[in-house]
Amino acid sequence: MSDQAWVTRSGEETEALAGRLLKMTSLPPGAPLVVELSGDLGTGKSTFARGALRALGATGPIKSPSYTLLETYELPPARPALTAVHLDLYRLNDPEELENLGLADYHRPGFLWLVEWPEKAGGRLPRPDLRFEFSIAAGGHRVQRIETSKPTK
Repeated sequence: MSDQAWVTRSGEETEALAGRLLKMTSLPPGAPLVVELSGDLGTGKSTFARGALRALGATGPIKSPSYTLLETYELPPARPALTAVHLDLYRLNDPEELENLGLADYHRPGFLWLVEWPEKAGGRLPRPDLRFEFSIAAGGHRVQRIETSKPTK
């Protein structure tokens, strides 16, 4: 799929878009699905993550893990089973802090990573399967899907 872009005019539209896009995505065999969410503050990254998590069946409060850096969500039984890992790296002071999060435990099949502010990781995260860039646009928020290419093994 080539680059695509959408403009959403409300948080509800952003959440619905995320739900549609993530529900159509299949997990890669042998690895987690890594989705990067990049953009300035207030452009809709956390709203998009919340919409994706809701669409995949997460219940209860879903908020950006700005202070904890990481939240996990056990999603309803599916084939294959799926656990979502939501990272918000905005408050990361040094990429070395990632070592304390135990991310290696989540780097396996059956995990979906939603990573806000991936650039703060200094290249210490797995390469993304999907990348979305968020910005302010006339009349709303612009969400652009950026084509990524992962090397084949």
